Amino acid sequence: MIEFDAPPKITWSWKIVPFLLVHVAALAAFFVPFAWGWVALAFGLYALRMWALTAGFHRYFSHRSFKTSRAFQLVLAVLGTLCVQKGPLWWAAHHRHHHKKSDRPGDLHSPLVHGFLWAHVGWVLTIEHNDTDYERVADFAKYPELRWLNEHHVVPPVVLAVLLFLLGGLPALVWGFFVSTVVLWHATFAINSLTHMIGRRRYQTPDDSRNSLVLALVTLGEGWHNNHHYYKSSTRQGFYWWEIDVTYYVLRALAAVGLVWDLKEPSEEVKRSNRVGAVPAVEARVEEERAAA
Repeated sequence: MIEFDAPPKITWSWKIVPFLLVHVAALAAFFVPFAWGWVALAFGLYALRMWALTAGFHRYFSHRSFKTSRAFQLVLAVLGTLCVQKGPLWWAAHHRHHHKKSDRPGDLHSPLVHGFLWAHVGWVLTIEHNDTDYERVADFAKYPELRWLNEHHVVPPVVLAVLLFLLGGLPALVWGFFVSTVVLWHATFAINSLTHMIGRRRYQTPDDSRNSLVLALVTLGEGWHNNHHYYKSSTRQGFYWWEIDVTYYVLRALAAVGLVWDLKEPSEEVKRSNRVGAVPAVEARVEEERAAA
């Protein structure tokens, strides 16, 4: 894995071409016939795919914050690839690396180390970050179906795009795939960039992660980023009832019907500890609980 000693420059690789073309295709929304139904389609596919990304790629594959069956694990992986953010193993490996180096030299997408543009999108477009570190995700790389999906991650989104075109024509393709995907991309990227720059800090963490209600609403719960960096293995990122976390609510519903189980949550003691402005030291039993999780 590449670690930078100085702010990197964006490597304009071949990946910039499809990235830009998807943005250009989204502009076709101004030229195809308009109907509120197409907007609803875009929103629905955005919400479904954002949930798959946050629940599957992030909270499950990256942090193992809950358990599920091998079959539903594959469902989460397939739905996550519809986000067009590469495969589940690639995504999880890079995210685990981010937590190991967060906001320090070596962090793949820290806006504090490398600047906003690099953190938001630049690192995604580099050849250096194209490969998957399978050793970092050995716990999931043992499943051949996940490895296949990781190597052929373009198949599900291409199938989705074709189905949208066949079922609804060009407007369905433009709104349901291109517009929805562009918004999904930048909402996701904002967690890498903006939640390390704006918002409030509740907990003392080694990085500059922050909580943002606005980004939590946009990303179905990922905006509670300071909470997450403090207790990364928690399924619930909105620690309190007023911190809206739609992804967690859906996972609770799935747990009620037995599709997922063993959802991890911080104890009341952990939630009260290590607050910004409080005594820096955290009681040993709290540290042990966080380490074990």
